[in-house]
Amino acid sequence: MTVLVADDEQPALDELAFLLGHDERIGTIHRASNGADALRILTQEAIDAVFLDIHMPGLSGIDLARALGHFDRRPPFVFVTADEERAIEAFDLSAVDYVLKPVRAERLARAVGRLLEARAAGGADATSAPPVAAAPAAAPAASAAPPTASTPALVAVSLGGTTRMIRQDSIQFVQAQGDYARLHTEDGSYLVRVPMSDLERQWSAAGFVRIHRSYLVSLAHVSRLRLSASSPTVLVGATELPVSRRLLPALRDRVAANRIRPRA
Repeated sequence: MTVLVADDEQPALDELAFLLGHDERIGTIHRASNGADALRILTQEAIDAVFLDIHMPGLSGIDLARALGHFDRRPPFVFVTADEERAIEAFDLSAVDYVLKPVRAERLARAVGRLLEARAAGGADATSAPPVAAAPAAAPAASAAPPTASTPALVAVSLGGTTRMIRQDSIQFVQAQGDYARLHTEDGSYLVRVPMSDLERQWSAAGFVRIHRSYLVSLAHVSRLRLSASSPTVLVGATELPVSRRLLPALRDRVAANRIRPRA
């Protein structure tokens, strides 16, 4: 895979290129020290994937990501930045991942894997992220307050600098976005900085089940299952989500456990 790395700080640029150079999935590495050089390389070379810093003089990484939207074949891209505040904007631009500095080799390797998946799916436009309303801010946690006999479990999310409580049973599915998770409800979505694996473990008893490395669904909101097809899917609200073959047996078990059976 031929990649472009863009960062205006030379040490950061060198380190990222060094780490990528030790990944056998990476071939040629093009470097750009500013947005203008990055754009020039993108128009002159066949680039498979892009790693962008956000803050660069002239054209920023955000500007470049918007410019990629005008390409006939947009390469998937990852932001690599020390800025924790731009994740929502990044994912709204269809970033495949959002890696925070200082960059760890294992974290970067996961980002490369996600880029390869995006390319296999047809590029950044085919990352299977459903069109939903964007959340205005990211919350640092998504632990549900325990329910009582008369009140449902509540989840604290950040909204415009304030904390809002949403009902856990209003969450239809959760979508992994790098180190973040996006909680989808009928009214919109909320980005929280919680690993998908943590939510999978914490919310299992509430009826949430992992169906794909990128998706966790609430069985209560699943209206249709197609588990015997060559490409198994579930319908959650108006969104059809893929089911990975690795997780298909566990989903079948959970569905069977919830099936109503006649008395003997």
